[in-house]
Amino acid sequence: MSDNLRLRKRQRTRERIASSAARLVMENGLAATTADQIAQDAEVARATFFRYFESKEYAIAEGFSATWIAAITDAVRRQPAGLSASDALAAAFAELGAGFAGIEDHIAEIERQTRDSLPLRAWTLLCYLEFETAIAEAIAPRLPDLTVDDPRPRLVGALAMAAVRISIDDWLRDGGSLADRISRAVNSMAPRPRGEQPTTTGKE
Repeated sequence: MSDNLRLRKRQRTRERIASSAARLVMENGLAATTADQIAQDAEVARATFFRYFESKEYAIAEGFSATWIAAITDAVRRQPAGLSASDALAAAFAELGAGFAGIEDHIAEIERQTRDSLPLRAWTLLCYLEFETAIAEAIAPRLPDLTVDDPRPRLVGALAMAAVRISIDDWLRDGGSLADRISRAVNSMAPRPRGEQPTTTGKE
């Protein structure tokens, strides 16, 4: 087996484990999901699971990241071509709101556990960087006069994820609807005169 083929096989195994971890947590919750269950669902041995991930929490974090990165970037790319980067992001997060609402309990459980673990907090920051990079790539074509070294795509991606982090912090503290908080925060990235609504189509 060539080195490249071996690496691809390892990557597919890692992705399968992470995907199983995220799905089982969404179905059963964090506390009820074990490393053994994840390994069984991913069709790998328990020892194999721990060769790829230090704990179930790391597998879950990676699985959630991959799932939501795909969901967010796909939603951005589905928006009408005439929308600005900020408006496309706002529309994408609004579209995904129902998905946030359906897993609020699991998000709260994972976020609280993450805050209790310094290694997991560091891991989560790396996941957020992956989100920022993916969002930057998705919105870059919507930015006018883009250059090779243009910082705007990464800045927009970083601002979007800062809006998500702030929304989650406020939601954990004060409650309410996580989807509404995220939508409001992402919309605030592009301030408009009072009463003016975000653009929804590319037509005047």
